[in-house]
Amino acid sequence: MEDGEWVLVRKPAEKDFWNPTSMNFAETSKPLKVTFSGPANHWTDAIPIGNGRLGAMVWGGIASETLQLNEDTLWTGIPGNYTNPNAPAALSEVRKLVDDGDYAEATKAAVKLSDNPSDVYQLLGDIKLEFDDSHIKYTEGTYRRELDLESATARVKYSVGDVEFTREHFVSSPDQVIVTKISGSKPGFLSFTVSLDSKLDHHSQANGQNQIIMQGSCPGKRRAPKGSAEENPKGIQFAAVLDLQISQGGVVHSLDDKRLKVEGSDWAVLLLVASSSFDGPFTMPSDSRKDPTAESLNALKSIKTLSYSDLYAHHLDDYENLFHRVSLQLSKSSKGNLRDGSLEIEKVKSSTKNSYFSKNEDDAVSTAERVKSFQTDEDPSFVELLFQYGRYLLISSSRPGTQVSNLQGIWNKDIEPAWDCAPHLNINLQMNYWPSLSCNLKECQEPLFDYISSLSINGSKTAKVNYEASGWVAHQVSDLWAKTSPDRGEAVWALWPMGGAWLCTHLWEHYTHTMDKVLGRKNDALIGKVLEAQTKLPPTKIARDGSIMEWAQDFEDPDVHHRHVSHLFGLFPGHTITVEKTQDLCKAADYTLFKRGEDGPGCSTTWKIALWARLHNSEHAYRMVKHLISLVDPTHEGDFEGGLYSNLFTAHPPFQIDANFGFSAAVAEMLVQSTMKDLYLLPALPRDKWTNGCAKGLKARGGVTVNICWQEGDLEEVGLWSNEQNSVRKLHYRGTTITAKISSGKVYTFNRQLKCVKTYSLTEAAFS
Repeated sequence: MEDGEWVLVRKPAEKDFWNPTSMNFAETSKPLKVTFSGPANHWTDAIPIGNGRLGAMVWGGIASETLQLNEDTLWTGIPGNYTNPNAPAALSEVRKLVDDGDYAEATKAAVKLSDNPSDVYQLLGDIKLEFDDSHIKYTEGTYRRELDLESATARVKYSVGDVEFTREHFVSSPDQVIVTKISGSKPGFLSFTVSLDSKLDHHSQANGQNQIIMQGSCPGKRRAPKGSAEENPKGIQFAAVLDLQISQGGVVHSLDDKRLKVEGSDWAVLLLVASSSFDGPFTMPSDSRKDPTAESLNALKSIKTLSYSDLYAHHLDDYENLFHRVSLQLSKSSKGNLRDGSLEIEKVKSSTKNSYFSKNEDDAVSTAERVKSFQTDEDPSFVELLFQYGRYLLISSSRPGTQVSNLQGIWNKDIEPAWDCAPHLNINLQMNYWPSLSCNLKECQEPLFDYISSLSINGSKTAKVNYEASGWVAHQVSDLWAKTSPDRGEAVWALWPMGGAWLCTHLWEHYTHTMDKVLGRKNDALIGKVLEAQTKLPPTKIARDGSIMEWAQDFEDPDVHHRHVSHLFGLFPGHTITVEKTQDLCKAADYTLFKRGEDGPGCSTTWKIALWARLHNSEHAYRMVKHLISLVDPTHEGDFEGGLYSNLFTAHPPFQIDANFGFSAAVAEMLVQSTMKDLYLLPALPRDKWTNGCAKGLKARGGVTVNICWQEGDLEEVGLWSNEQNSVRKLHYRGTTITAKISSGKVYTFNRQLKCVKTYSLTEAAFS
């Protein structure tokens, strides 16, 4: 207890089973917070919060506040037929033209194989808060808005006269609710009006004195071009319920049957639950038996007896179990340890309080300013923040039972978002899940496996009808309904039947990291087919100019600086091009990256970081890290290529979330690389930039957890353990290689000479 109140104490995280014996690192050199000096002016200034299914963007306005809402099953459309009976004849024509070497005509003819576009991710709506006019005259310099990555909590505070107002927002996964608490430092000073609205077809109405119910529907078909009149079938239905709780002494009443007005309260708690009629990708919305309104009211009923403290405690216990598995500390200073220059943080841990702001907050620099200054100060603690922000976004946008994290995670403000906000299977969806294994968030990858299962069902029909082939296929763009047919448009982007194959590599990577044999299958006929097919695949070749050949023939490259580097898949995320075994291909890959150049959107930049890391080229990997960290002005984002918005969303532009995830995975790759038998320590560490550091909780293939620390650019110690697997590993560091036997349940410490200097059991570590 603390000051008469209960305090939550988190059980030790697995990463804390090992600590360096000769170094004393702080957990982080600066607080893991994204901070702002004012309210959001643009959507990419707002704070994203989410639980995988429900999301919100917190704008942090003063006199008026907006929480823009999302629910991950709100899409246009209905289940589709992703087959084309005319495709085989067109395919035969295309194949003959290819065989005859008439590639230009083949490309033109291949347009007959294209299909309709994907459906479109939608939005849920807005919570709108209107405060009285006195808030317009808030005290200058008192405003503070932040996202605390340690607790997945957004906070806003400012003062009006001698009253300090605070708002706290989080989205609970265990209780499936968006929670907002608003309070004033003096009793009876809180007054505001709240309403629900949406850009979708909807009806909103107050339900008694403390609830608003919004009901609506998504279009049954994506918006048609102007001038066309098409039938619009029944689409996905949705409901959201906003519940309002206030302190004793306060008064709440309804206005015009749509808004609720609070007067003279000490505090208020808003609970937002939402549901949809979506019942899987193969069920028509018109056939769904799900009642979104009833489900929402039942969800609210199940948590109505919980206090704000209870809800927050559930949220923290769930979120921290995931987030605190990994820590990263970096310092470029060669003197002292990472405690030097760190901010002193005062945390009041009781969930009934919310004074989590740093003591010297008046001097705090906004995160946008930190982005601006990175080109000169190259602050390593900002890399820590961006690395952990990617992990935060994955936890917040992809959880077991949710939909896959799409092109914008779960956050979207538009009826017609860029690229439909759809899962793109030619790099973007895959990159979203790159950090799930190496960065110790394997549960967050489960929606991807569910999605692959759905794609395989539709994709088997597409393969059978369109290609007259067995197995299954998926193309470039998909959607909620697991679309597997080609996209609309030209063959150069639409006809790309490798999406399913690429996604299946994630299934294999899950096995290599977890060594999970639940399937329990051996000697399948499929294995024989795969081994036979492998011998028929064309090998990676080197072009005349010394680069990796991008196509089956050595064509002239029409766009030397194109953003995609798919022909380097074998280097990363694949393993067919390696520094040890294919030095000639590595040299060609190096030249390929040189040819492509450094420019490109965010996803291209972070992929290049990982590619350079796999080549053990720390200088170029770091150059791409620095290249990404550039502040994008949303008022003319078209002038930029890549970069970061003020809320640290990565830019294509516009916003695409894949590079946020790619960055976390790429930084992990700079520090630790692995195969099923090998472990490479600090293979691409920029020693003059991240001179001292410690990464704890990273996962390597073979089910091994890695804690690694370095000082003055040189390995200090590394701790390794496995919970369930006995394995033999080759450890590699700067030309030294040793073979180590790792027994399950034991922790091993190796020094910079890779000599094992200490072992103990995980049981001892857990209770030490």
